[in-house]
Amino acid sequence: MIVRVACAALHGVDAFRVDLEVDFARQGMPAFVMVGLAEGALRESRERVFAAMRACNLRLPPARITVNLAPADRRKSGSGFDLPLAIGLLAAAEILPQGCTDGWFLLGELSLTGELKPVPGVLPVAVRARAEGARGMLVAADNAAEAAVVEGLPVYPVRSLGEAAAFLAGQADIAAVPSDGRAAWERGPEWPVDFAEVKGQEHAKRAIEIAAAGAHNLLFIGPPGSGKTMLAQRIPTVLPPLSFGEALEVTTIYSVAGLLDGQGLITRRPFRAPHHTVSDYGLVGGGANPRPGEISLAHRGVLFLDELPEFRKTALEVMRQPLEDGVVTIARAAVSLTYPADSMLVAAMNPCPCGYRTDDRHACTCLGPAVQRYRARLSGPLLDRIDLHVEVPAVPYEDLRGGLTGSTSAEMRGRIAAARAVQAARYAGTPCRTNADLTGRLLEEHCALGPDEHAFLEGAVRALALSARAYTRILRIARTIADLEAGQAEQALAAAGPIRVAHLAEAINCRALDRERL
Repeated sequence: MIVRVACAALHGVDAFRVDLEVDFARQGMPAFVMVGLAEGALRESRERVFAAMRACNLRLPPARITVNLAPADRRKSGSGFDLPLAIGLLAAAEILPQGCTDGWFLLGELSLTGELKPVPGVLPVAVRARAEGARGMLVAADNAAEAAVVEGLPVYPVRSLGEAAAFLAGQADIAAVPSDGRAAWERGPEWPVDFAEVKGQEHAKRAIEIAAAGAHNLLFIGPPGSGKTMLAQRIPTVLPPLSFGEALEVTTIYSVAGLLDGQGLITRRPFRAPHHTVSDYGLVGGGANPRPGEISLAHRGVLFLDELPEFRKTALEVMRQPLEDGVVTIARAAVSLTYPADSMLVAAMNPCPCGYRTDDRHACTCLGPAVQRYRARLSGPLLDRIDLHVEVPAVPYEDLRGGLTGSTSAEMRGRIAAARAVQAARYAGTPCRTNADLTGRLLEEHCALGPDEHAFLEGAVRALALSARAYTRILRIARTIADLEAGQAEQALAAAGPIRVAHLAEAINCRALDRERL
């Protein structure tokens, strides 16, 4: 008897349908053969499945068993095929009723005791199941909240192989998990930190506001203890809330990476801060079994690289293309995968190896050549891709002893949202979402300068020996500053003011490394 069970395999952050076919022939010598480009843990599933069946008092008669995973020309891996394989074997042996698997999608790993364990990638599989018109999906109880994010797909939490078999045979009832993904998104995120807790550093806060309003990359330069990390940790609190579609994107990436830990929809913008010893693969993704890297886990959020010059040069250089394109493409001989990587890069560094070159309270012990070697760890092309280079000085005692002053995260978020609304109206119907995306004809159209502005910017480009990319970055930052001004003035959304000399001057002032060339 031949039985077909629907399941799915991952390709990047998407899932494709896999039909697990079981041929249970009682003639011939008993054997077990699996075909269809099964890899790794999937090849080992036979031993887990048979042990789980024995633990649940479900025994197969001797037979020649052939298992096919269609489509046979695409590789499949992972332990999530344990449950569909076990159910397929039971149905093919007529221990379960004929047709009991029709319309169901199954996913889960089996322990030797028959317990169903969670697996990564359940959310994209649930999306595929809904697209295939499945009547429902059976997953481990710890994966149920994740799968229930997909609206319109009944999700049934199962704790063991025996429970799954009884449910499909109509001998047990399991309540479907209610879908509360949209309700969680509507409630919005709660943040344990706030910019009101940051004392002083008003110039850095202003730079953060500009960077967040235009989705620009940002580099902090300052001595140890000046608050660079504290500032970076609070940047997600001022970014506009995730849309429901963006929240699904983020949750899907964390699902594929196996980092959800039983939670449902992610409603906070991600904040990732890898250590400077991270490998190239850990930062951008890939490896023997490709998985998303830190830059993809920060998708729609913030990737914070503290002590930027201490990162491996190869790791930093390989980030350059993803920063431009917003995606990471991993090409192998047999497969090519693409992971989303549209994140805001925030980095921090000391001005010199000892860290105190710009701190009047400490004597710098670094010689000129040592400072040059330290700065040379960061290539010019990489620095050009970071729009704002902001000095973060040591906080004076007068600011430390004062109370909580300055803008709160909610106030900053309101101003940033107004500037983003200006950009959304301006770029409607174009590939751009924010000013950081401006390029080519759109850059010329929306960053047009008057005679005075042209003369000012020309002098700055010549004096600072700016590259064409740095020139473009200054125009984008100036456009964002003008949009912040327009949003605060409550002008019509499409009527953001022109770029003025003051906007250009502040944009150049936000590039500290360029100003040092004077």
